[in-house]
Amino acid sequence: MRFHSLRARIAIVVVLLMLAVQLAGYAVISTVIRSNARSNSERQLAVAENVFRQVLRANGEKLTQAATVVAADFGFREAVATHDENTVVSALRNHGSRIDADIVMLATPDGKVTADSRGPSQGAAPFPLASLIRTAVRRGDASSIVPIDGKLYQVVAVPVKAPVTIAWVAMGFVIDDKTARDIATLTSLDVSFLDRLSDGRWSVLASSMPDARHAHASIADIADENYATRVVLLQSGGETIAVMLQRSLHEITAPFHRLQSVLAFITAVGVLLSIVGSMLTARSVTRPVQALMHFSRRVESGNYDQPIEVSHQDELGKLAKAFNHMQQAISERERHITELAYMDRLTGLANRAMFNDRLQAGIEHARAQADDGDAPLTFSVMMMDLDRFKYVNDTLGHPIGDQLLCEVATRLRNALHSKDLVARLGGDEFGVLLPADDNDGAQRVAAHLIKTLEVPITIEGQLVDVGASIGIVTWPQHGADMNVLMRRADIAMYVAKRTNTGFAVYDEKHDHNSAERLSLMSELRQAVEQDQLMLYYQPKLDLASGTVKYVEALVRWEHPTRGFVSPDQFIPFAEQTGYIKAISHWVADKAIGQCATWRAAGIELAVSVNVSARELIQSTLPETFSALLSKHGVPPELVWIEITESAIMDDPNHAIETLDRLHALGIRLAVDDFGTGYSSLSYLKRMPVDELKIDKSFVMAMTHHKDDETIVRSTIDLAHNMGLKVVAEGVETEDVLGRLRDLGCDLVQGFHLSRPLPPSRLEAWLIEWEIRQTADEA
Repeated sequence: MRFHSLRARIAIVVVLLMLAVQLAGYAVISTVIRSNARSNSERQLAVAENVFRQVLRANGEKLTQAATVVAADFGFREAVATHDENTVVSALRNHGSRIDADIVMLATPDGKVTADSRGPSQGAAPFPLASLIRTAVRRGDASSIVPIDGKLYQVVAVPVKAPVTIAWVAMGFVIDDKTARDIATLTSLDVSFLDRLSDGRWSVLASSMPDARHAHASIADIADENYATRVVLLQSGGETIAVMLQRSLHEITAPFHRLQSVLAFITAVGVLLSIVGSMLTARSVTRPVQALMHFSRRVESGNYDQPIEVSHQDELGKLAKAFNHMQQAISERERHITELAYMDRLTGLANRAMFNDRLQAGIEHARAQADDGDAPLTFSVMMMDLDRFKYVNDTLGHPIGDQLLCEVATRLRNALHSKDLVARLGGDEFGVLLPADDNDGAQRVAAHLIKTLEVPITIEGQLVDVGASIGIVTWPQHGADMNVLMRRADIAMYVAKRTNTGFAVYDEKHDHNSAERLSLMSELRQAVEQDQLMLYYQPKLDLASGTVKYVEALVRWEHPTRGFVSPDQFIPFAEQTGYIKAISHWVADKAIGQCATWRAAGIELAVSVNVSARELIQSTLPETFSALLSKHGVPPELVWIEITESAIMDDPNHAIETLDRLHALGIRLAVDDFGTGYSSLSYLKRMPVDELKIDKSFVMAMTHHKDDETIVRSTIDLAHNMGLKVVAEGVETEDVLGRLRDLGCDLVQGFHLSRPLPPSRLEAWLIEWEIRQTADEA
C-alpha cells in the first residue's frame, strides 16, 4: 500500500488519530485513576472516620451504662458511703468484667482514688483523671480518651449519688495495638493513636502498623506521601490525643495499574484493527468505568443496596467484584455497629438508645399531626420492673438471672403486637412503647403482660416465680416531653410496686409523694448518721413474780422541724428502700449499749429489739449481733430478738437457718404479733424460739369479745404445750390484766403499766414500781 494513497493516508490518519486518541485517553485515564484513587481514599477515610467515631460512641455508651448501673446500685452506694473497700472493689470488678472493662476506679469528690480494679490503691492517691471529673461535674457524666501510666484508655466517669455526689466511678477500655488492629480490620485502614509530647513531637501509643513503622516516635515517620492520611483529634481532658487513619495509595492504585496495562494492549490492538474496533474497544472500556463511577457516587451517599452490574471477566470485572465485596463489607460493618448501638446483646430486644429514639420520633410525629390540624394522635409508654429479680440473682446466681431475662423478653415479644416496641432499658427494667394505644388500651395491655409473667418459669430445673410492676403514661396527657414521660412512668411503676397492684397509671399526686419520700429518706439518713434517733423502753411485767426483768427497745424520731415522726411513717419506708438495715444496726447497738450501762449501775434488765424481714434473710445478722455483744460486754441471754410471723414466712428455710445461728450464740428469740400472720405450726415447731407475743389487736378487747379471749387462751395453751413463754402486749386496763393473769399468761406490757420511756425516766419508774410492790405486799 502506497503511503500517498487515500487508503494509506486514511489508514495513517486513522492510525495516528487512533494512536493520538489512545495516548491521550491513556494519559487522561491515568489522571482520572490517580484522581479517583485519591478521591476514593478520601471517601474511605471519611467513612472510616464515621465508623471509628461510632465505635468510640458505642464503647462510651456501653461504659456509661455499666458505670451508671454500678453507681445506681444501692448496695454499692452504701459500701461507698461506709468505706467498705472490699465490697467496693468487688462490685467494681464484677461490673467491669461484665463488659470486659480494663480499668475500673473509684474516686472521692476531691479527686482521691479509693479503689482501683488494677490492684490495691496506694493510700489516697490522686485521681489521674481530674479533668474528666471536672467535665462530669458540669455535664453529669463524661467520656474521654486519656493516657494513664503510659497506656491509652477510653474512660467514662459517672457520679455516685446518695443523694449528693459521694464518689465518682471511672470505667474504661484500654486502647492498645490489638484495639488498633481490630479497628483497622473494621475500617480496612491502618489506625494509629498519637500523643503530643512536651517538645512538640508525636508519640505513638498504639498502632495497627507493622512493628518497624510503629517503632518510629514521630508523626512524620508514620505519615508519608505514599499514604492517604486523615488525622482526627479526640477529646482528652487537656492533652492532645490524635487518631491517624491511613490508606496505602499503592494498594488503592494497584488494580488501576493493571487497568492501564490493559488499556495499553487495547491501544496496540486498536492501531491494527479499525475505527470500528477502536470504537468497540473504547466503548467496552468506558461502560465499566461509568459503572464504577456510579457505584462510587452511591457509596458516597450511603447507598449500599445495589451492586455494580459489570459482566466482564477481565481486570475491570475483578475490580467491580472487589468493589462489590467492599460494599458488602462496609454494609455489614455498619449493620453490626448499628446493632451494637441499638440492640441489647443479652435479650435481643431494643436497648435504651433505640427506645428513646423511637419515643422521640413518636412525639415529633404526633406534634406534626396536631400542627397540621389533623385528629391528635395518642400513644402510651410503659415502664416495667421485675419483682424478686434481685432475689433470683442472689440465690440462684447471675447465669440463671440472665436466662430469666431472656425468657421474660421472649414472653413480652410474643404478648405484644408487631407494631409495639419492647426494649430492655437496663438490669431488670423494660420499656414498652404502644404507638396506637390510649390510656385504657395501655391498661389492658399491662394487665395482659402481668398475667403472662405470672406463669412460673423453669430454668435448668429451677422453678422461678417472678412478677412485674408496670407504670403507665400517655402522650400528651401525662407530658409532652420524652424525659418527662419517662420520669413519670418510672414514678408510676414504683407506685405499682409499693402498692402491689401490678400496674399503675401516673397521677400528679405521685410526684408530690415522691418528693416527700426523697426528702424523708435524706433526713432519715441524717438522723441515723448524726445520732438524732432515740430509743424508748417499755417494761414487761412478770405476772408470776410481779417483777420487771425485761424491756422492749422502741425507736423514736423527734424531727427538728417535723416534730414527732411516728415509726409507722418511717419504718415501712425504710424497709422499702433497704435503709432498715442501717436503722436496725443503730437500734441494736444502742440497746445493747444501754443494757451494758444498766448492768454497770446494778440494774439487771434484758433488752429485746425488733428485726425486720429484710434483716432476717441477711446471712450476716448473727455476726452483727456477736460483734455488738463483744463490743459492749453483754451476756447473750440478756438480749432478745423479736421477729414477726410475716418475716419468717417470707423465706422460712432461710429464716430458720438464721435463727438457729442466733440461738447458738445464746440470744433469746420471740415471735412478735403472733396470730396476725399465716405461719405454719410445722415451721413454728422447727424454730428455736423462746417466746410468743400475742398481738395487741386480740388483747385490747378480749374482755368484751369472746372470740378474742378464745384466741388469747388458745395461744397461751399452745405456747405452754410447746414449752414457750407468752407475752401479751396492748394491756390497757386492769380488767384485761386480771383476765390474763387468770389465763396463765407469763408476761404483759402496755399503757396500763407504762408507756415507752427514755432510759432515765424508766429507771425512775422501776424505783416507783418496786415501792408500790413492797407497799402492796405489806
